[in-house]
Amino acid sequence: MPKRPCFSAGYKTRSSDTNCDIYRLLQVLKWKIISVVIGKCEMKTIGLIGGMSWESTVTYYQLINEEVHKRLGGLHSAKIILWSVEFDEIEKCQSSGNWAKSGEILASAAKGLEAAGADVVLICTNTMHKVAEDVQRAVSIPLLHIGKATADALLSRGIKRVGLLGTKYTMQQDFLKKGIQERGIEVLVPDAADMEMINSVIFDELCVGKLLPESKAKFLAVVEKLRSQGTEGVILGCTEIGLLIGQSDTDLPVFDTTQIHAMAAVDFALAD
Repeated sequence: MPKRPCFSAGYKTRSSDTNCDIYRLLQVLKWKIISVVIGKCEMKTIGLIGGMSWESTVTYYQLINEEVHKRLGGLHSAKIILWSVEFDEIEKCQSSGNWAKSGEILASAAKGLEAAGADVVLICTNTMHKVAEDVQRAVSIPLLHIGKATADALLSRGIKRVGLLGTKYTMQQDFLKKGIQERGIEVLVPDAADMEMINSVIFDELCVGKLLPESKAKFLAVVEKLRSQGTEGVILGCTEIGLLIGQSDTDLPVFDTTQIHAMAAVDFALAD
């Protein structure tokens, strides 16, 4: 599986490797100092609701563990509990519009994670944040929302107009866009034909591990269309899209929600 590029909210990546390296070095130094001062890391346990698809869930697990190690060094790794759902069941709920059932499935998963000792829950997909409120109501521990984390990253870069790529549900509906727009950021989406193409590539290719150069070219063409409409950045609003395109493919700032969400999880786990 291709490894995603280095990421840090507030810095360009790959196309600006020096900034990224400096940021990482400062983060490592900060957490090593904290580790020395307190003598140990009182780490919280991260609960992941994954499997939607498992291709991107692998990335979550890798990014979170890599970041914990970078910050704390030694043999440190993240405390993670993973509940992986059966994606075919979830996708059938999506395509039939049975969001209530999918919400019940994810709420049950969240309850299981809480019972197993998780201190926070992440839904490892943008689309299923449509039922985020149902999931949060089911547990007493916090749900770390991918939209809020993404809005924070956008504001840290001073972005006021951004393009959004994702599944057709994410691009057409408001469950992700609304929270970003409420923070004063205008969200633009592709036209209907491009939406259908993007959605098809996500489900027919990326979710089953197919990374095709012709699909990459199509996605980057959409990014350029969004740029021509005045966007100052682009959100990769599906956790699989970052497997296909990244910051190295464009000089328009890229906000990969998988990476943003994973870094927010680490921040939560290591916070005082």
